[in-house]
Amino acid sequence: MSASICLIVNPAAGGGRAGRVAPEVERALREQGLTVRRADTRDLDHARALASEAASAGETVVALSGDGTIGVVADAVRAVKGAVMGVLPGGRGNDLARVLGIGDDAAAACATIVNGIPRPIDVGEVRSLGLEHATPEAHGRTFVGIASAGFDSDANRIANEAPARLGGLVYAYGALRALLSWRPARFEIELDPPGERHSFTGYTVAAANSKAYGGGMLLAPDALLDDGLLDIVVTERVGRLRFLTNLPKVFKGTHVRNRSVHVFRAAEVEISADRPFTMYADGDPIGELPVRVRALRGAVSVLVPKEGGGHSAFGTPSSPAAPGPAARGASADEPPANG
Repeated sequence: MSASICLIVNPAAGGGRAGRVAPEVERALREQGLTVRRADTRDLDHARALASEAASAGETVVALSGDGTIGVVADAVRAVKGAVMGVLPGGRGNDLARVLGIGDDAAAACATIVNGIPRPIDVGEVRSLGLEHATPEAHGRTFVGIASAGFDSDANRIANEAPARLGGLVYAYGALRALLSWRPARFEIELDPPGERHSFTGYTVAAANSKAYGGGMLLAPDALLDDGLLDIVVTERVGRLRFLTNLPKVFKGTHVRNRSVHVFRAAEVEISADRPFTMYADGDPIGELPVRVRALRGAVSVLVPKEGGGHSAFGTPSSPAAPGPAARGASADEPPANG
């Protein structure tokens, strides 16, 4: 692991939060003897290019952003053998950082970059079917958290258009606004194609690589980051009032006990619907139904806390691993190294 850090900042993330805390984060990392090179992103494609360049140069790639940018950075890093990335909370939801036990304070979270250990985690990949020969989406787009379509498509679109001043409340705002005009859709899923098929009328189908989305909603409370599987969460049709009263249960993960919610597990799933929907993952549009979603097991190595929260994100105990760059006694003058 390299003591040279490429700090990739999405300055617009979290309504400008990432840009505001970036100087403090830079100082916190440098005070630990790390060499820090900051690179601000213009868009997701730019973030991918920055991460690929940094990983190829042997730098530890640290993303200060929301989960959408983190998914793109993870995709770039996984293509470089031995590369390691770090996650700092810079968005509105910060669900991956929360699940990993990293916390919501970006400066305090630098301790994980300095002293954490690398662990392989899965990522999800979405391919829009029927586009294989026409667009870059044919190669798949990755995410770290949860990809969903249906009611969640409307809620995410509304949340992304909402004022930044709403902060973490933006997801609840999006859901309430979407509920006003929602009409049930007919969905079909196929597990591990060619495999078991299920059809239902309802709200949403989600493919969960991680437990949480929407700023702490535990949509898939039993999902693990290292099992090579997706938790497929289906929400069938219920009345608007019942759906509304069930929403608070999602923050505790107890909604999965409802008769209208079904959870399947598969390495891959195909999802289609009776009308067009954009699939969103980690807050960003990622594909158009019909789609195929699959888990890429152990795709990227991420720095996680040595002890404390986050253990429930993994199904296997951590193995002995090299500590973070500063904990190794690395100096600011140490040259970059791969792996």
